[in-house]
Amino acid sequence: METIVSKIAIMLVPALFAIILHEVSHGYVAERFGDPTARLLGRLNFNPFKHLDPIGTIAVFIFGFGWARPVPVNPANFRRPRRDMIWVALAGPMANLSLAILSALILRGIGLLDEFAFGQSQIYIQVTTPVKMMAGFSLYINILLGVFNLIPLPPLDGGRILTGVLPERQARMISRLEPFGFVLILLLVFFTDIWSLVLAPVINSLVLLLAGDEARLVEQAMHFLFGN
Repeated sequence: METIVSKIAIMLVPALFAIILHEVSHGYVAERFGDPTARLLGRLNFNPFKHLDPIGTIAVFIFGFGWARPVPVNPANFRRPRRDMIWVALAGPMANLSLAILSALILRGIGLLDEFAFGQSQIYIQVTTPVKMMAGFSLYINILLGVFNLIPLPPLDGGRILTGVLPERQARMISRLEPFGFVLILLLVFFTDIWSLVLAPVINSLVLLLAGDEARLVEQAMHFLFGN
């Protein structure tokens, strides 16, 4: 029981912050381009009860990633809807990348502190171990969310970006997939090799790039949380 509580404590803040900042970023950039929908509906804040999806939240603790309720965006309020929607869609993954970089800096900073003599003291270990776990999980989940959301299928951000850059006729064809998009994504992830051949190598490469020598701390955190 104590181990379960420890795992939840380590995962909760990084997961909530990663998911909520992703959605708030969409709403913030949309407002910058002229759409106040998210603010009018009270979604431009970090109150988790405004954003959390029950199933998406449970998925975080089971699978290591999840989702929130999408922030509503009305492209009709944009001056140039197709172009502006590209930037709105990019905002979420870019927010996750920023959090991943911050998490990597924390890991690297602790790695430097570990080299000093006090790095072996019991108090230091007790204080920094949960911080390492949280930063390691934060780095991984933010890279995962950023990469996953760039899959070029609606309703993911990658699908929004794709429909923004394609000619209008092709964009409309892709948009018609949106009602079935989530099912298609699940089929791709669980019944094809896209995870092992594409997503996992990209995610792992980015984790190694950002964490450097401290990538072992990410591995330790994931092993503690998920046993893999």
